[in-house]
Amino acid sequence: MTVEESRFLGGKILIAMPGMSDERFERTLVYLCAHSEEGAMGVIINRPADHASFPDLLVQLQIVDEGERIRLPDQARAMKVQTGGPVETTRGFVLHSSDWQVEDSTLTIDERFSLTTTLEVLKAIAEGRGPKKAMLALGYAGWSAGQLENEIQWNGWLHCSAEPELVFDPDLDHKYDRALKSIGIDIGLLSREAGHG
Repeated sequence: MTVEESRFLGGKILIAMPGMSDERFERTLVYLCAHSEEGAMGVIINRPADHASFPDLLVQLQIVDEGERIRLPDQARAMKVQTGGPVETTRGFVLHSSDWQVEDSTLTIDERFSLTTTLEVLKAIAEGRGPKKAMLALGYAGWSAGQLENEIQWNGWLHCSAEPELVFDPDLDHKYDRALKSIGIDIGLLSREAGHG
């Protein structure tokens, strides 16, 4: 990895600091799919969506008929629909293991993670031939050039490595604390006040 590449956090998890002033990101973890001089894009991985379940969404998108819901594979029945961020909230982003790809439609992030935004990945999951691990996020989080770097500088975010066990963990309520613990931080000891001396 070059010095230039190490400046960027693509493939890492952003952890919102306890004093995060933007309530849309309070206590969130954001998996960064891309980060460069031009900006950053990621999906929140620990906030459930308020509406339909994954099977409901498959029926709504006419991927399966109402009567086929009962025959969905365990992975499809158990998958939670999550809120991925405040941008394009009606568009689905499937973050998944890199064992499954759609040519010209899947963004390979690294050897462990890929992102697909076409219905094909939802059909594959519904049929039991999709990626081994996956999460569906509605919407994404985006930053313009320099914006994320400024937020990090002003103590808006910490970051940690993205382990599949954390990213794909269905226990959304405890992911935030687990991410902080992974970098040696006890949430009870973190101050809400950031200081630059």
